[in-house]
Amino acid sequence: MVLLAKGPKLKIFYASDIHGSERVFRKFLNAGAFYQADALIFGGDLTGKAIVPFVENTAGHFTADIFGVLHEIESGPALVELEQFVRDRGSYPYRTTPEEMVALQASKDLVAQTFTRVMAKTAEDWVTLADERLRKAGIPCVMMPGNDDEHEVKKVLAQGDWIQDGEDRVIDVRGFQVASFGWATTTPWHSPREVTEEIMSQRLSDLTSLLDPNIPTIFNMHDPPAGSGLDLAYKMTSDMKVEMAGGQAMLASVGSTAVRDCILKNKPVLSLHGHIHESRGSAKVGSTLAVNAGSAYTEGVLQGTIISLRGSKVTGYQLVTG
Repeated sequence: MVLLAKGPKLKIFYASDIHGSERVFRKFLNAGAFYQADALIFGGDLTGKAIVPFVENTAGHFTADIFGVLHEIESGPALVELEQFVRDRGSYPYRTTPEEMVALQASKDLVAQTFTRVMAKTAEDWVTLADERLRKAGIPCVMMPGNDDEHEVKKVLAQGDWIQDGEDRVIDVRGFQVASFGWATTTPWHSPREVTEEIMSQRLSDLTSLLDPNIPTIFNMHDPPAGSGLDLAYKMTSDMKVEMAGGQAMLASVGSTAVRDCILKNKPVLSLHGHIHESRGSAKVGSTLAVNAGSAYTEGVLQGTIISLRGSKVTGYQLVTG
């Protein structure tokens, strides 16, 4: 006799860590319809990390150092195309003057302020686009900031009137409860949203106290569980170089023990993760399927996963690239 899973059905598309790539973000918005998903879930690290100045030295003539290559461009289609090239790879083109450029070079605070302003405006535009596209398609979308997103990003996501900022909340998605947490434990890069394992454990306990034990649960947690194989990152030396042995880059487990313990205690049907781009894959943590979708945002490629659920069972999943 075959026993069929019972309960609500859901097919989701999940991705994470697009780090400001406009091309990848647009692919994410289109993925719901393309893969015939019932819902989209985004796992954090939405925004980019740098602005690229386009300096207008004379009227209509710009210079820009793009990833180590100096470009001289006139106003027109070539300039627009080059700016889009920068956006698609996760940075923010910024038109400026020689005078402002001198001021930027002299002040780290001014650089930080300018970056935050440009980043936040771009994120606002993305939220508006997501609201329009996904409302029209009728596809719910749960998003959250990651550890690399500045605190301003959470305020921007809260402005969405179709997409939902799921962080520190439990959101109903077609009969499943999605619990999201985007902070990570400490990293060598001192990113904006990091906490200790002790604080992580307490905050996850606060979040999971909101769960209904009678409703199937999906975790959306940026940091992967420690020791799962979804958390293997390049091991860094004290001077921030990749540690090598026998000509091979060394890997180390850098995931969160608090996340692992939270999964083992609460036994969600599914646990979704990002953060460690090179650890794309799936693993079992206790009885729970855990997935890290990976990231290849610098190439303009969307890495994600399609997962089908029925009640307390995962009925199928596939890692996809597009």
